Amino acid sequence: MEFEFIRNTLMGEYYVKSSMGHEIVGRWLQEEIGKDWDKIAQVEQLTDQARLEPQKEHLLLGTEISVNIQGDEVIVQENVLAHGDEMDADSEFDFYDSESTASCGLEDFEIMLEQWKEFLTTR
Repeated sequence: MEFEFIRNTLMGEYYVKSSMGHEIVGRWLQEEIGKDWDKIAQVEQLTDQARLEPQKEHLLLGTEISVNIQGDEVIVQENVLAHGDEMDADSEFDFYDSESTASCGLEDFEIMLEQWKEFLTTR
């Protein structure tokens, strides 16, 4: 997973560009977490719990995008996919779905979150 964090100093806004296949992770970080330190702490608590209890499923439900951690795998996906009807594996929506869900390792996810925190605190 590769990310580029961008700050618009005139508008005070923060953006995330991500590698192909992980666009939803960047959107989640930008739209669901942003500069909210309480949410960042909540995600850190979730990852800590996932490390302590790897056999359990740990879910952080967002407004539009949620994070699910089980074992050392993190799945980030749009909420509509979790509740929608199952589609054929070879449907024409496969490409769209690839931008709506992504997975990564727990360690990579924690590194990304740490880099985001560093980015937010550097001027």
